[in-house]
Amino acid sequence: MKKTTSEQSRAWKGPAIFSFGFRPFFLFGAVWAALAMLVWILMLSGRFMLPTRLDPVSWHAHEFLFGYLGAIIGGFLLTAVPNWTGRLPVVGWHLAGLFGLWVGGRAAVATSELWPVGVAEAVDLSFLVALGAFILREIIAGKNWRNLVVLVLLTVFTLANLLFHIEAARGDLAAQGVGLRIGVAAVILLIAVIGGRVVPSFTRNWLVSRKSEQLPVPPMQRFDKVVILATVFALLLWIARPEHALTGAALLVIGLLHLGRLFRWQGGQTLSEPLLWVLHLAYAFIPLGALVEGAAILRPDLLPAASAQHLWMAGAFGLMTLAMMTRATLGHTGQTLHAGAGSLAIYVCLVASVLARLAPAIWEGQAATLYALSGALWIGAFVGFAVFYGPALMQPKPVRQ
Repeated sequence: MKKTTSEQSRAWKGPAIFSFGFRPFFLFGAVWAALAMLVWILMLSGRFMLPTRLDPVSWHAHEFLFGYLGAIIGGFLLTAVPNWTGRLPVVGWHLAGLFGLWVGGRAAVATSELWPVGVAEAVDLSFLVALGAFILREIIAGKNWRNLVVLVLLTVFTLANLLFHIEAARGDLAAQGVGLRIGVAAVILLIAVIGGRVVPSFTRNWLVSRKSEQLPVPPMQRFDKVVILATVFALLLWIARPEHALTGAALLVIGLLHLGRLFRWQGGQTLSEPLLWVLHLAYAFIPLGALVEGAAILRPDLLPAASAQHLWMAGAFGLMTLAMMTRATLGHTGQTLHAGAGSLAIYVCLVASVLARLAPAIWEGQAATLYALSGALWIGAFVGFAVFYGPALMQPKPVRQ
């Protein structure tokens, strides 16, 4: 008789952290987000330098976009794909092996100066390649063609990482290169596709339980597909011509379209449950980032594009991953789906970090103080996740009698 996902996880007798994909990647992804920020602050102050071939700014950008986000994407997909395909999850030593590839990538990039050219880069890429191979195998075996788009975006994300390394090896500032923009675009589209499914679905389920008369529009209607296609077009322009006026105009258009999409999901009715409204707020950083990035392109004298880009990278990516990590951890460890004071605190820290990072573009006189505050709040958010959720991630799920 075929095992269920829960039976497969319980059959593992080793450390509980390797009993399901979300466990190691969510916990240590959060730890890395905090640690890498601390290292970045020390590097900026000149107190510490890593033996890496990446310049400090590019290392910082790489380790958030491809390091931290790579882990969270991996944890999410290793947990979600079995639900999508009806097949068993990766657990035990196979999961530990995947996790080891991710850890090896972090160590290799941090010490790349000590290795022959190409070695550290290959180690870093190995995790995403292995993850993509697993997703491909599961989609084919489960005939789950609907989610091929996720595999395509993961492949684009992996190729973006490769291009980032190539640009860095050429001596370019990879933090402002095409590889980074492709990686950012791939994650925006992942949020637009996956977030566009789960945010209205989770909201609908909660509102139905409260007998609300106004419910979100079902996910992936014709309007949603138009928004995603328009987003692909605008992001392709941004990748190819990031300073062109047409790109700025296109970003303004998709910003308004995503706001319209978000409005259809009835987020205003979720204010009594932080576990839900944080999903809506996180998604809101997608249109907000597009609007501010578009405005920065059209009027660079008003706001630097790099500051605007942080609304996507720290705001949308950081808050959406924290929101999904907290929800998935609660649900998969047998706890009530409700965000307590600890969860609310880490959400507030993350949002405050984003605002503090953006503020120097307006309040230049306090830039150093605000950057330091932003970094401290960021660290607080992810250390908070590790403290509040780490014990549940490292312990077996309680068996209900």
